[in-house]
Amino acid sequence: MSNNINSSIKCTVEQCKHHCDSSDYCTLNCITVGTHEANPTVDQCTDCLSFER
Repeated sequence: MSNNINSSIKCTVEQCKHHCDSSDYCTLNCITVGTHEANPTVDQCTDCLSFER
């Protein structure tokens, strides 16, 4: 975990390796967003593919 905040990527998933310890931001320079659905229609269909436990 790191404190290098990327203020362009908000994140509340504290279990992720890339979550900033001190605030709700990601520490990666960029993330990959994907889907687990063939035809996504709501935000629950999308996933952060950069997530690491």
